[in-house]
Amino acid sequence: MFSPRQRRTLGFSITLFATAVSAVLLIAILMLVNQLLGVFSGVLWPVAIAGVLALILRPAVGVLERVFKGRRLLAVIILYVLFIILITALLIMLLPPLASQLLDLIAYVPELGKNITAYVQTHWPDWLSLAERLYENPTIASVLNNLRDELSKLPSLILPSLKAVSAGVFSTISFTIHFAVLPIYLFFFLLSRSEPTAKLAEQLPFLKPGLREDIVFLVNEFIAIIVSFFRGQLTIALIMGVMLAIGFWAFGLQFGVLIGLALGILNIIPYLGTITGILITLPLAFFQPDGGMVLIFKLAIVYVVVQLIESWLLTPKIMGDRTGLHPAVIIFAIFFWGTALGGIMGMLLAIPFTAFFVTFWRLLKRKYFRQSQSVAEVKN
Repeated sequence: MFSPRQRRTLGFSITLFATAVSAVLLIAILMLVNQLLGVFSGVLWPVAIAGVLALILRPAVGVLERVFKGRRLLAVIILYVLFIILITALLIMLLPPLASQLLDLIAYVPELGKNITAYVQTHWPDWLSLAERLYENPTIASVLNNLRDELSKLPSLILPSLKAVSAGVFSTISFTIHFAVLPIYLFFFLLSRSEPTAKLAEQLPFLKPGLREDIVFLVNEFIAIIVSFFRGQLTIALIMGVMLAIGFWAFGLQFGVLIGLALGILNIIPYLGTITGILITLPLAFFQPDGGMVLIFKLAIVYVVVQLIESWLLTPKIMGDRTGLHPAVIIFAIFFWGTALGGIMGMLLAIPFTAFFVTFWRLLKRKYFRQSQSVAEVKN
């Protein structure tokens, strides 16, 4: 019925239409998942964290179980006791100095504001005079006065939202209660000896054997990526936090130990700690009493050295090439999944999700697209 050129055009049109429909469906699914996560986040967060921790800690439980001759319950209890002892020791050693630095940082914020104001008044008088001239303009002055009048009405606008604030307080309490059961979830997850996907194939008898094997393979791959990523990223984040804290302290940044350790925690999400740290530490270094461009240059050296160590030593040694993602792809994935899944959960899972979809795409190309291409060649 159709010439070869018409068949190619028709095939391209159908493919383009199918791609557009698939994209719309994917966006709709992501929006639905985003809404569901927003509603059920308090319930899902503890289960998700407990599941990831259970996968990470399974080797340790296995070692303890062999030590105690197959007594898995005793192995899990001992692991809990060791964890509590470790956390208690860290709190005793680190909490007093970190709390002291945090209080000093809060008290230093007004002084930092004064330093910034004094610097602007000293070094940018032209900008201040320009602002004064703009304010002398009747139109701009009218706009600013109207804005001031609107801001004066802000207290009366805030009063009706007290109900929403109280609802937010109750939501926070509920979220805390949900997290209180996280150790219970983790305890029962660790007690299980079977692999998470041991009986997955039995639950999919309605699928063809080949497709069933692919689904089991993809689920196992996703779990392996999750475990590898979080186990490695937690270790890398801890090491980076210690290196940043030592570097900041050595070069004399105020509150450097507290800020360095906090940035290390943020680096559980790749590059988030580094980006946040640059935005915080460089202004702080410039405006502190003994600061300036020299201190900023020293901190820049710290960031470069720590990032090089992370990129060229820590990640290859600890995580290997498990994700296989380019740094630019990682940054894009963090923002994409953070938006798609509504914040922190999406950012935490951005790398595992992206690596999983890359694996899924490679499987499709290798197994299904090549088969389709071979069938088409045989028909031709």
